[in-house]
Amino acid sequence: MNFYTVIIGTEILNGRRVDKHFEFVKEELAKYGHELFASFIIKDDVELMRNTYELIKKDKDGVMFSFGGIGSTPDDLTRDIASEVFRKSKVITNKKFKQDIIDKFGDKAYPHRIHMSEIPPNSELLYNPINNMSGFALDKRYFFTPGFPSMAHPMIRDVIKTYFSDNKKRYRLTLFANTSEETLITLMQKVPSHIELSSLPMFIDNKANVELSLSSYDKVDLEKYFAMFQDELNTKKINYKLI
Repeated sequence: MNFYTVIIGTEILNGRRVDKHFEFVKEELAKYGHELFASFIIKDDVELMRNTYELIKKDKDGVMFSFGGIGSTPDDLTRDIASEVFRKSKVITNKKFKQDIIDKFGDKAYPHRIHMSEIPPNSELLYNPINNMSGFALDKRYFFTPGFPSMAHPMIRDVIKTYFSDNKKRYRLTLFANTSEETLITLMQKVPSHIELSSLPMFIDNKANVELSLSSYDKVDLEKYFAMFQDELNTKKINYKLI
Protein backbone atom coordinates (compact mmCIF):
# COMPACT_ATOMS: atom_id res chain seq x y z
CA MET A 1 0.00 0.00 0.00
CA ASN A 2 0.99 3.63 -0.53
CA PHE A 3 0.53 5.47 2.76
CA TYR A 4 -0.23 9.20 2.76
CA THR A 5 -0.65 11.76 5.52
CA VAL A 6 -2.63 14.94 4.97
CA ILE A 7 -2.05 17.37 7.82
CA ILE A 8 -4.50 20.26 7.59
CA GLY A 9 -3.73 23.42 9.47
CA THR A 10 -2.94 26.97 8.49
CA GLU A 11 -1.57 27.39 12.01
CA ILE A 12 1.22 24.88 11.26
CA LEU A 13 2.27 26.64 8.08
CA ASN A 14 2.32 30.09 9.71
CA GLY A 15 4.30 28.79 12.68
CA ARG A 16 1.67 29.08 15.42
CA ARG A 17 1.72 25.31 15.93
CA VAL A 18 4.36 22.61 15.38
CA ASP A 19 3.35 19.45 13.53
CA LYS A 20 3.50 16.24 15.55
CA HIS A 21 1.67 13.92 13.17
CA PHE A 22 4.34 13.17 10.55
CA GLU A 23 6.87 11.65 12.95
CA PHE A 24 4.14 9.72 14.77
CA VAL A 25 2.73 8.08 11.61
CA LYS A 26 6.21 7.36 10.25
CA GLU A 27 7.24 5.57 13.44
CA GLU A 28 3.94 3.74 13.83
CA LEU A 29 4.07 2.40 10.27
CA ALA A 30 7.70 1.35 10.75
CA LYS A 31 6.63 -1.04 13.51
CA TYR A 32 5.03 -3.15 10.80
CA GLY A 33 7.59 -2.70 8.04
CA HIS A 34 5.76 0.11 6.23
CA GLU A 35 6.93 3.52 5.05
CA LEU A 36 5.16 6.71 4.10
CA PHE A 37 4.70 7.28 0.39
CA ALA A 38 3.97 11.02 0.72
CA SER A 39 3.04 13.60 3.33
CA PHE A 40 1.26 16.91 2.82
CA ILE A 41 0.88 19.86 5.19
CA ILE A 42 -1.77 22.14 3.72
CA LYS A 43 -3.82 25.23 4.53
CA ASP A 44 -7.49 25.14 5.44
CA ASP A 45 -8.35 25.94 1.84
CA VAL A 46 -11.26 24.32 0.00
CA GLU A 47 -9.64 23.98 -3.43
CA LEU A 48 -6.29 22.84 -2.05
CA MET A 49 -7.92 20.23 0.19
CA ARG A 50 -10.13 18.98 -2.63
CA ASN A 51 -7.19 18.67 -5.03
CA THR A 52 -5.06 16.86 -2.43
CA TYR A 53 -7.80 14.33 -1.71
CA GLU A 54 -8.45 13.84 -5.44
CA LEU A 55 -4.75 13.16 -6.02
CA ILE A 56 -4.72 10.44 -3.35
CA LYS A 57 -8.02 8.98 -4.53
CA LYS A 58 -6.46 8.35 -7.96
CA ASP A 59 -3.89 6.03 -6.39
CA LYS A 60 -5.49 2.57 -6.43
CA ASP A 61 -3.06 1.50 -3.68
CA GLY A 62 -3.49 4.65 -1.60
CA VAL A 63 -4.22 4.72 2.14
CA MET A 64 -4.69 8.13 3.74
CA PHE A 65 -4.51 9.46 7.27
CA SER A 66 -6.05 12.94 7.37
CA PHE A 67 -5.61 15.14 10.43
CA GLY A 68 -7.73 18.15 11.31
CA GLY A 69 -10.78 20.03 10.11
CA ILE A 70 -13.56 17.81 11.47
CA GLY A 71 -14.78 20.09 14.27
CA SER A 72 -17.67 22.55 14.32
CA THR A 73 -16.04 25.90 13.54
CA PRO A 74 -16.23 27.67 10.14
CA ASP A 75 -12.67 26.66 9.23
CA ASP A 76 -13.46 22.94 9.72
CA LEU A 77 -13.90 21.96 6.07
CA THR A 78 -12.81 18.32 5.99
CA ARG A 79 -16.17 16.58 6.43
CA ASP A 80 -17.85 18.31 3.49
CA ILE A 81 -14.87 18.03 1.16
CA ALA A 82 -14.26 14.36 2.01
CA SER A 83 -17.90 13.59 1.26
CA GLU A 84 -17.72 15.44 -2.05
CA VAL A 85 -14.49 13.73 -3.18
CA PHE A 86 -14.91 10.19 -1.87
CA ARG A 87 -18.71 9.84 -1.95
CA LYS A 88 -19.85 12.36 -4.58
CA SER A 89 -22.47 13.30 -2.02
CA LYS A 90 -23.32 15.82 0.65
CA VAL A 91 -22.76 14.88 4.27
CA ILE A 92 -25.51 13.12 6.20
CA THR A 93 -26.19 12.89 9.93
CA ASN A 94 -24.73 9.83 11.61
CA LYS A 95 -27.33 8.89 14.23
CA LYS A 96 -24.91 7.29 16.68
CA PHE A 97 -22.50 10.20 16.52
CA LYS A 98 -25.38 12.64 16.96
CA GLN A 99 -26.50 10.82 20.10
CA ASP A 100 -22.93 10.77 21.44
CA ILE A 101 -22.77 14.56 21.06
CA ILE A 102 -26.11 15.01 22.82
CA ASP A 103 -25.12 12.64 25.61
CA LYS A 104 -21.92 14.56 26.25
CA PHE A 105 -23.05 18.16 25.82
CA GLY A 106 -26.81 18.11 26.41
CA ASP A 107 -28.42 21.39 25.40
CA LYS A 108 -24.99 22.78 24.54
CA ALA A 109 -24.83 20.35 21.61
CA TYR A 110 -26.87 22.97 19.76
CA PRO A 111 -26.57 24.97 17.61
CA HIS A 112 -22.98 24.18 16.57
CA ARG A 113 -21.47 20.98 18.01
CA ILE A 114 -24.23 18.83 16.58
CA HIS A 115 -22.88 19.49 13.07
CA MET A 116 -19.86 17.30 13.83
CA SER A 117 -22.19 14.32 13.32
CA GLU A 118 -22.69 15.30 9.66
CA ILE A 119 -20.19 13.09 7.86
CA PRO A 120 -19.94 11.26 4.51
CA PRO A 121 -22.46 8.47 3.84
CA ASN A 122 -21.38 4.95 4.84
CA SER A 123 -18.71 6.21 7.21
CA GLU A 124 -17.31 4.02 9.96
CA LEU A 125 -16.80 5.87 13.24
CA LEU A 126 -13.32 5.94 14.79
CA TYR A 127 -13.41 5.90 18.57
CA ASN A 128 -11.92 8.94 20.29
CA PRO A 129 -10.67 7.86 23.73
CA ILE A 130 -10.39 11.44 25.01
CA ASN A 131 -13.96 12.72 24.65
CA ASN A 132 -15.82 10.22 22.41
CA MET A 133 -16.10 12.78 19.59
CA SER A 134 -15.44 10.39 16.76
CA GLY A 135 -13.28 10.50 13.71
CA PHE A 136 -14.47 8.56 10.67
CA ALA A 137 -13.20 6.13 8.05
CA LEU A 138 -14.19 5.49 4.44
CA ASP A 139 -13.71 2.13 2.72
CA LYS A 140 -11.11 1.08 5.31
CA ARG A 141 -8.63 3.20 3.33
CA TYR A 142 -9.26 6.82 4.15
CA PHE A 143 -9.13 7.82 7.82
CA PHE A 144 -10.10 11.23 9.21
CA THR A 145 -9.21 12.36 12.72
CA PRO A 146 -9.10 15.60 14.74
CA GLY A 147 -5.99 17.72 14.63
CA PHE A 148 -5.23 17.23 18.32
CA PRO A 149 -2.46 14.62 18.69
CA SER A 150 -3.89 13.37 22.00
CA MET A 151 -7.07 12.37 20.17
CA ALA A 152 -5.77 11.54 16.71
CA HIS A 153 -2.81 9.35 17.60
CA PRO A 154 -4.69 6.66 19.55
CA MET A 155 -7.17 6.46 16.65
CA ILE A 156 -4.46 6.03 14.02
CA ARG A 157 -2.47 3.63 16.18
CA ASP A 158 -5.54 1.42 16.40
CA VAL A 159 -6.24 1.73 12.66
CA ILE A 160 -2.72 0.69 11.69
CA LYS A 161 -2.75 -2.22 14.12
CA THR A 162 -6.17 -3.37 12.90
CA TYR A 163 -5.75 -3.05 9.13
CA PHE A 164 -2.04 -2.84 8.32
CA SER A 165 -0.18 -4.98 10.87
CA ASP A 166 1.00 -7.69 8.47
CA ASN A 167 4.51 -6.92 9.80
CA LYS A 168 6.31 -7.60 6.54
CA LYS A 169 10.02 -7.13 7.21
CA ARG A 170 11.86 -4.61 5.08
CA TYR A 171 15.65 -4.87 4.74
CA ARG A 172 18.11 -2.04 4.12
CA LEU A 173 21.82 -1.92 3.26
CA THR A 174 23.81 1.31 3.16
CA LEU A 175 27.37 2.32 2.36
CA PHE A 176 29.36 5.53 2.38
CA ALA A 177 31.92 5.86 -0.44
CA ASN A 178 34.68 8.37 -1.13
CA THR A 179 33.56 9.06 -4.67
CA SER A 180 30.97 11.02 -6.60
CA GLU A 181 27.53 9.77 -7.63
CA GLU A 182 28.72 9.84 -11.23
CA THR A 183 30.94 6.81 -10.57
CA LEU A 184 27.94 4.65 -9.68
CA ILE A 185 25.13 5.93 -11.92
CA THR A 186 25.56 3.17 -14.53
CA LEU A 187 25.11 0.56 -11.80
CA MET A 188 22.18 2.47 -10.29
CA GLN A 189 20.39 2.10 -13.61
CA LYS A 190 20.57 -1.69 -13.25
CA VAL A 191 18.71 -1.79 -9.94
CA PRO A 192 15.16 -3.15 -10.51
CA SER A 193 12.13 -1.11 -9.49
CA HIS A 194 11.16 -3.38 -6.58
CA ILE A 195 14.36 -2.31 -4.81
CA GLU A 196 14.28 1.22 -3.45
CA LEU A 197 17.45 3.15 -4.25
CA SER A 198 18.58 6.29 -2.47
CA SER A 199 21.71 8.24 -3.40
CA LEU A 200 22.79 11.16 -1.24
CA PRO A 201 25.80 13.19 -2.44
CA MET A 202 27.97 14.95 0.13
CA PHE A 203 30.95 17.25 -0.01
CA ILE A 204 33.45 16.88 2.84
CA ASP A 205 36.62 18.98 2.81
CA ASN A 206 35.61 19.96 -0.72
CA LYS A 207 35.73 16.32 -1.88
CA ALA A 208 32.80 14.37 -3.36
CA ASN A 209 31.32 11.51 -1.38
CA VAL A 210 28.12 9.55 -1.68
CA GLU A 211 25.85 7.66 0.70
CA LEU A 212 24.14 4.86 -1.21
CA SER A 213 21.25 2.93 0.30
CA LEU A 214 19.14 0.05 -1.03
CA SER A 215 15.96 -1.25 0.59
CA SER A 216 13.63 -4.14 -0.22
CA TYR A 217 11.37 -6.82 1.20
CA ASP A 218 13.40 -9.35 -0.83
CA LYS A 219 16.57 -9.96 1.17
CA VAL A 220 18.27 -12.16 -1.44
CA ASP A 221 17.82 -9.67 -4.28
CA LEU A 222 18.83 -6.82 -2.01
CA GLU A 223 22.13 -8.46 -1.10
CA LYS A 224 22.76 -9.35 -4.75
CA TYR A 225 22.45 -5.78 -6.04
CA PHE A 226 24.22 -4.25 -3.05
CA ALA A 227 27.17 -6.58 -3.71
CA MET A 228 27.26 -5.24 -7.27
CA PHE A 229 28.15 -1.79 -5.89
CA GLN A 230 30.69 -3.21 -3.47
CA ASP A 231 32.39 -5.14 -6.28
CA GLU A 232 32.61 -1.99 -8.39
CA LEU A 233 34.13 0.02 -5.57
CA ASN A 234 36.61 -2.74 -4.75
CA THR A 235 37.62 -3.06 -8.41
CA LYS A 236 38.25 0.67 -8.68
CA LYS A 237 39.99 0.71 -5.27
CA ILE A 238 37.58 3.31 -3.92
CA ASN A 239 37.38 3.49 -0.15
CA TYR A 240 33.97 2.90 1.40
CA LYS A 241 32.42 1.77 4.64
CA LEU A 242 29.16 0.06 5.55
CA ILE A 243 26.81 2.09 7.73
